[in-house]
Amino acid sequence: MIKDEMGKRLRELRLQCKMTQQQVADKMGVAQPVYQRFEKGVYECSYEQLCRLCEIFDVSADYLLGRSEY
Repeated sequence: MIKDEMGKRLRELRLQCKMTQQQVADKMGVAQPVYQRFEKGVYECSYEQLCRLCEIFDVSADYLLGRSEY
């Protein structure tokens, strides 16, 4: 359930930032198919990857994990 909510929020943030999956993947240092699986809720990201996503989108981990609305 957390993976699904996180994936939904990642997609929304990426689209708001007008970024492609490839651009986010490049910033994270992963392949595009790996990032795509995060958005689809198939893969769980590591602590380091979660921190990087928070930096890229300027949001809290609680927001990405669906624990807060901000």
